[in-house]
Amino acid sequence: MIREPEAIPDIPTRIRTGLSAGLRTSLKIIKVSVPLYVAVTLLKGTPFLESLGKVFAPVMGIFGLPGEAAFAFVAAFLLNLYAAIAVIVPLHLSSFQVTQCGLMMGVAHNLVVEGGVLSTTGARGGVLTLCRLVIACAAGLLLRGLWSLWESASSWAMAQTGLS
Repeated sequence: MIREPEAIPDIPTRIRTGLSAGLRTSLKIIKVSVPLYVAVTLLKGTPFLESLGKVFAPVMGIFGLPGEAAFAFVAAFLLNLYAAIAVIVPLHLSSFQVTQCGLMMGVAHNLVVEGGVLSTTGARGGVLTLCRLVIACAAGLLLRGLWSLWESASSWAMAQTGLS
């Protein structure tokens, strides 16, 4: 039995379909991102965020991050990267700190959903989730070490040229 090829929709139909799908996706992202951004911005003006930041500061400090960045990691691990970005923006992190977060969150994000999906394929979702967390931490430590070397080398080079 030979199947007839499906008819390709005309260009206006494809544009309408694409815009509609894009709008639905954008609204889903906005529903999560805007409330998180507002919440962190409001909490930043209270002692609550600072107090919780102090609790997480020792662990986050290992990676060169402030304690408050832990909230962005929770958002990335449990939700998605868009939620994490909404949390990171009001924290006013340095370029290195944003890069550090991006690297670690890129490896380990949306752990609950992706772990569940992996489990349905027969893979050991919990083990793979743990592996992603370990690799994210290893990558973060490696980047922190490389950044420290870069800073040391640039300080040494500037001292040698008399620019410091």
